[in-house]
Amino acid sequence: MIRAVFFRDGQGAITRFEITGHAGFADRGDDIVCAAVSALGQAAILGLEEVLHLVPEVELDEEGRLVCQLPADVPADLHRAAQAILETARVGIQAIASDYDEYVRVEERSTGGR
Repeated sequence: MIRAVFFRDGQGAITRFEITGHAGFADRGDDIVCAAVSALGQAAILGLEEVLHLVPEVELDEEGRLVCQLPADVPADLHRAAQAILETARVGIQAIASDYDEYVRVEERSTGGR
């Protein structure tokens, strides 16, 4: 199962997301659920980097664990745009989880900071 966790600060803004696991919907290379979730996570990172010119902290390991952490000092105008990108990724992955609930789970956690 893929597990996507979105971390929110005390003001409700997404500051980080982590995507771990494998869907197990189909064989490796043919798994459309895994590909869809991966594409949304990667698109969010590309949006932050190439559209907003932010440099998030990104980790991707061989097990497929993807972590994206927003920088701490994002200016207010870019922060709003970053939230739009991250919320779009969240609702996209949530929509996949709604259709494939045996294969994808979305969680939200509060970090209480900021």
